[in-house]
Amino acid sequence: MGRRSLAHGTFVPARSGAGLHDGLMNTKQTVRGALFFVEAFVAVTSILGGIGLVVGSFLPDGSLAVSPPLAYLDGSPFTSYLVPGLVLAVVVGGLHAIAFAMLLRDRPASLLYGTAAGYAVLVWIFVQMTVIPFSVLQAVYFLAGAVELGLVMLLLGLLPLPSASASSARAMSSVRGGAAEASRRR
Repeated sequence: MGRRSLAHGTFVPARSGAGLHDGLMNTKQTVRGALFFVEAFVAVTSILGGIGLVVGSFLPDGSLAVSPPLAYLDGSPFTSYLVPGLVLAVVVGGLHAIAFAMLLRDRPASLLYGTAAGYAVLVWIFVQMTVIPFSVLQAVYFLAGAVELGLVMLLLGLLPLPSASASSARAMSSVRGGAAEASRRR
């Protein structure tokens, strides 16, 4: 399939199914890349944050630059940040690290792990918001979890993928319409 001519030497590439398929594949790759980023970001920061909370719980005065004040734990079942730090590092960070590794290796269950990881960070934030005062980080990680679940739903086909072919079709239509209008004027 080559090119076909419109009026007065304007060339437009012939349409084929490959263009639509390529656009869809590029969109899926972009969504996968975004999911890679979100999973890696949450994995690394959750593991590091959890380690910081665990280390801070062993300091005599309970202070560490990344540890919130112990007063935040008043009324909670915790007397230190040891258990929350372990949960943050192992459950939230660990699930995200596994999801990232599985997505990297293109394993069939990677989206299942991505779903579990997304829900884990959302549950972590919901519980955290009932125990400690609001923080901008809570909003950031809530958004990360929601975006992660949205990206998984896009890759599973539960949400429609935005396609490059729709904008290409509009552009082609305007090119064809413009060429037809130019030939009518002559």
